[in-house]
Amino acid sequence: MIVYDLACRPAGHVFEGWFGSAADYDGQRARGLLSCPICGAADVAKAPMAPRLSGTDTTPAFRPEVAKAMLAGLARAQAEVLKRSDDVGDRFAREARAIHDGDSPDRAIHGSATPSEVRSLSEDGIAVMPLPLPVRPPGTDN
Repeated sequence: MIVYDLACRPAGHVFEGWFGSAADYDGQRARGLLSCPICGAADVAKAPMAPRLSGTDTTPAFRPEVAKAMLAGLARAQAEVLKRSDDVGDRFAREARAIHDGDSPDRAIHGSATPSEVRSLSEDGIAVMPLPLPVRPPGTDN
């Protein structure tokens, strides 16, 4: 089985196609059997895609224990950062803007914001970034 990222040429929609072999793809394309699932265009070709790597002698295999240790380290680092910041909950956008404007004390904060609030903050030159891992609201742990 081979997987290709495909794209329709008229609109550039990218989608995945699974084929029995490279020859299967070539044959289906030659017979006009491929079409974009989004717009229906028949002009479809392979799209650039990242290589799919598997473990070999030159490529390290995925090791779950290494990934688990890395995530645990990231979680510890994030927990330390959160200890030194104020949780402002869903008031994040308002508080970030108040800090930026000098109406609230300068400090590290974290909380939640809608995509449109984040976009508005960014457009106004207020630097924000998502936390790498989800944060459970206070009082929700068992």
